Amino acid sequence: MTTESLPGAGMESPAPPDRPADPLLMRETPERERPRERLVRLGAGQLRDSELIAILLRTGSRGLPVQSLAEQLLRSFRYSLGRLAGASVVELRRFPGVGGDKAVALKAAFELARRLSAEVQAETPLLDTPERVADFLREDLRPLQVETFHVLLVNTRRRLLASERLTQGTLDTLLVHPREVFRHAIAANASALILAHNHPSGDPNPSEGDIRVTRDLIRAGQLLRIEVLDHVILGTRTTDRSRDFSSMKELGYFHV
Repeated sequence: MTTESLPGAGMESPAPPDRPADPLLMRETPERERPRERLVRLGAGQLRDSELIAILLRTGSRGLPVQSLAEQLLRSFRYSLGRLAGASVVELRRFPGVGGDKAVALKAAFELARRLSAEVQAETPLLDTPERVADFLREDLRPLQVETFHVLLVNTRRRLLASERLTQGTLDTLLVHPREVFRHAIAANASALILAHNHPSGDPNPSEGDIRVTRDLIRAGQLLRIEVLDHVILGTRTTDRSRDFSSMKELGYFHV
């Protein structure tokens, strides 16, 4: 990995691993070598852990510059960010030179990092088969006594972007208008969508109205270049019916 080039200067190497530094006061440190200035100039990824912690601490203590304080703090937790992040505010504030405000700032930063990690790791549902669409909607639609129309907006990988409930009642072109369906798709920047609704009667086979509305929406999607991938209808499983849903695409109704 290289650092960005600076006007009038050569490439600057990334900082070496954390190690105790000479206890220079921050005002005695050349401005370009201070953590904040290095972050702006090189990017956060080029800073040592202790430099990033020094930025959070903001100031040192009497006779101890902030960089040295950060290094001592890291060393006390065996240079483990995991151990440092697991320390309580009470534990952190007891460390000489940290105190209450710095302890709170550290805990807030580590909590944000934890939430970011959780957000990144939490994959949105994959809706690449009728079975997965049915699994996603089944519990929401099962108790409903009227037909309820959903649009599932997905990206190019068929991951869910948003689920929109558009209407309730008898499914016909008056209640499901292409304008409403695709308005949500455009707003979410969806590359495709999946239609879904329930049949309170329990029979998941499409009605004439279902077929008509689906084909109207397929044609509208073709004009807007937003693909309608399927229309899944949920009903009830019986001894004669092993699945409680149908896929209109599998049934051959997607030829318009």
